[in-house]
Amino acid sequence: MTVQPPSEDELPTARELEQDEASATPTSRLRLPPGNEPLAMLARRGFQATVAPLDLPFPADLDASRAERLVERLGHYAFRLFLRGAILRRGSFTPLEATRYLEEERATAFAEDLVSMDLAAREEAGRYRLTHPAQSFGGTLEWYVAHELRERLRFDVAAGVKFHAPDVGGDLDVVATAEGRLVYLEMKSSPPKHLAPDEVGAFFRRVRALRPHVSVFVMDTALRLSDKVLPLLQAELSVQPPPPPRRIVREVWALTPHLYVVNARQDLMGNIGLALAEGFRALAPPAP
Repeated sequence: MTVQPPSEDELPTARELEQDEASATPTSRLRLPPGNEPLAMLARRGFQATVAPLDLPFPADLDASRAERLVERLGHYAFRLFLRGAILRRGSFTPLEATRYLEEERATAFAEDLVSMDLAAREEAGRYRLTHPAQSFGGTLEWYVAHELRERLRFDVAAGVKFHAPDVGGDLDVVATAEGRLVYLEMKSSPPKHLAPDEVGAFFRRVRALRPHVSVFVMDTALRLSDKVLPLLQAELSVQPPPPPRRIVREVWALTPHLYVVNARQDLMGNIGLALAEGFRALAPPAP
């Protein structure tokens, strides 16, 4: 059925248009917190993003001394495994219950590290309990990576960003800016076997809506990425068949000049830094 356009008599008059607009409720004015360039760059792209509190097993206002001690521990993959396991215990745990990858002596040392930072308390029979329970390790991973991007590479950083993009949804785990460039990092704290195609599809929808200069898909695992992770990501690329991934070093891969995938083998932050360096070089002018 053909829909006929309204006739001239049915259209509102100029006076009616002006009256309707004058009586409308003013649009709310979004004000960004000062000094947050990542949120400002999102606003310039038309997104009204907000920052939500991270789910952390420690106070958000952790003092500088304890924060530095915690960051130093989080730089070790073994400690991240232990803390992830402690969080998942959802209450009282023995050091060995928190991880099956460490010997008891080292696991107990990590538990005592948490006690020394007031992040865990001792209980009877050699058990411990986190003093600030969290639902998952994801927020801690975002906090750690954001902290190190800020302190080691002097990025402006925001973590736990609610995207609010129409038909996209989800969070931007870490967004960072430097040299007028926008970087988006997607953080995964579970092993590759838990990565689902719909998660990868959601990541690509966010990338396509946001259009960052560099994106990094970060898997906090020592396992190979070529078995499952790379094929899932390649399947979502707009160019099909996709170009073969390019190994930069270890498990640091370039899928395109603007999209990188890394794991935690040897050094998580070192691998992220390598991917970012490769991405920034790709954005630079051609060599003379």
